[in-house]
Formats: sequence, C-alpha cells, structure tokens
Amino acid sequence: MRYRTMGRLGWQVSEVGYGMWGIGGGPGGFTGWDYDTAPGCLDEAVELGCNFFDTAWVYGRGVSEQLLGALLARHPDRRLYVASKIPPLNREWPPRPEDTLDEVFPPGHIREFTYRSLENLGVDRIDLMQFHVWEDRWAKDERWQAAITELRAEGVIGGVGISVNRWEPANCFAALDTGLIDVIQVIYNIFDQAPEDELFGRAAREGIGIIARVPFDEGSLTGALTRTTTFPEDDWRATYFGPENLGPSVERAERLRALVPEGMTMAELALRFILHHPAVSTVIPGMRRIEHVRANLAVSDGRPLDAGLAARLREHRWDRVPTGWSM
Repeated sequence: MRYRTMGRLGWQVSEVGYGMWGIGGGPGGFTGWDYDTAPGCLDEAVELGCNFFDTAWVYGRGVSEQLLGALLARHPDRRLYVASKIPPLNREWPPRPEDTLDEVFPPGHIREFTYRSLENLGVDRIDLMQFHVWEDRWAKDERWQAAITELRAEGVIGGVGISVNRWEPANCFAALDTGLIDVIQVIYNIFDQAPEDELFGRAAREGIGIIARVPFDEGSLTGALTRTTTFPEDDWRATYFGPENLGPSVERAERLRALVPEGMTMAELALRFILHHPAVSTVIPGMRRIEHVRANLAVSDGRPLDAGLAARLREHRWDRVPTGWSM
C-alpha cells in the first residue's frame, strides 16, 4: 500500500481508502449489504494497509459508524483515520434551491450529529467531519463557521470537509474562501473529470485534501452493467440507472472497453486513472466482498498509468448536470 498526504492536515493516508456507504444499508442506499460479512472485509483492508475509512451517520442510520467503531476497537495498535458526515436536517440530497442553512445545517444540528457520530464510533475525536451536502450561498453565514470552530476547540473533531454535490465540483469555492475547510470530497472518475478544471488546481495551491468518491460511476465503470440490468426498488441505483441514464452509461462503458489493457479489469483501470492525478489524496471505492477489498487495494502498487493511455481516457469525459435522478 502506498500513502499520500491529506493536504495541509499532513496525515499520511492510504491512497486507496474504504468507502462505507455500500456496507451501511438503510433507506436511500444500496441493497445486498451483509452485516456479517462487513467486519471481515474491514479487517482485511486494515491488514492490507488501508488506514482511511469514510462513513456517515446516514449509512444505515448509524450502523456503518458502529461497524467502523468496532473495527477501531479490534485494531487499537493501528492508526486508522476516521471520516464521517453530518446529514442535512431536512434529509435532502442534494439541497433544494430554496433550502436555507436553518433547514439543512443549523448550529444545534451540527453539534448534535457530531456527538451522535462520536457515540456510534466509540471515540473521543473524529479525524474528519464533513458536511454531507453543500450550497455555497451558505458560506458567509457565521453560524456554521462558529459551530465547527467550537467543535474543533473542544477537540472532538480534527479536520473539516465538504462532500460536494454530484457534478458540482466548484460549489465549494466560497466555503474554501473562509479558510475553515481542509478537505473536499468530490465525484471524480473517467467519466466525471470536471474537478480537474478548477478544483484540483486550487486544492494543490492551498493544501486542500481531495477525497475522490464514486470511482466506478455507481457501477458503470466496472463494465458489469448491461442494457437490461435492473435493481431492487429500494436500491437507489434503480433511480440512478433509470431510462435516461442506463443506456448511455452502458454505451460509454462499452466504448471504453477497448482501452482496457490485457490482464487488467475495467475497475482497475478506473482506479488507476484517478490515482494518476497528484491532487487526489485518496480514492474511496465501496467494498462489500473480500475479493473487492483485495482487488481494489492491490491497485496501490506504485505502477503509474501510462501517459498515453491516460490521455486517451480523457477523451471519455462526460459532462453532466444535476437532475432529479442524480442525487
């Protein structure tokens, strides 16, 4: 496993981290989670050198955080970095155009859910606490600024981050202007390359850590989807891969297949593309089976992506705008 610096926070984090949405379960998430399998997957990741774990209260309404807390207890000798997220009060992902800070992140709510996460995790301090949605028109409101400043002063959180909305990588610049945000979590993959336009350059200049999420575009960049793929109604991918998106996603993945080198899977190629960019501190694929853990973490082997191949992959950029189904 290779490690990168998480911006100005200075942490040395595994360049392949663990995204825990898929193992948390609960409404609005993925189906097929297995709470009996999850601990073994997490333990295997630690043994292979993974030290960065990204969770959120909403992943199973605290269950994912509890699974991570149990992992920390099983490995007291390891330095494992914990990132969680404060859910929006109104449970809207992403926020609606008219939503106010009072409806999404009032100060009392920020404090309440920070302490809920501390309890679920069984820790006294969360390394990175993130806002789970964001709208930059809230940035100048001093109430959220005061809330996180107080939590930091109390020692219960370390860094502060924002998980920016899908396909809105610049919707955090005003928040960065405050100097209070240390890390941005953003969707970045072969299709979604827009963070390279402005965000990554600013992050490099200002020492902002970058967490790349959704490396496989919810599954299309594994090459496993077909035009007839369906998901259970309570799996959010049933909405994401609806009629407007499934066909185009499969078509683009099929065009990409010709570029996958012999002996490499499309999923591996997807991860190597992300790690090719030096602004990325860590990428957090979801991993619900041991074989996923081993395959994804094996990508952190120090072998750089061929520059010519990286250039050809950039031709597969797909610029999209948020819609009702994109969350």
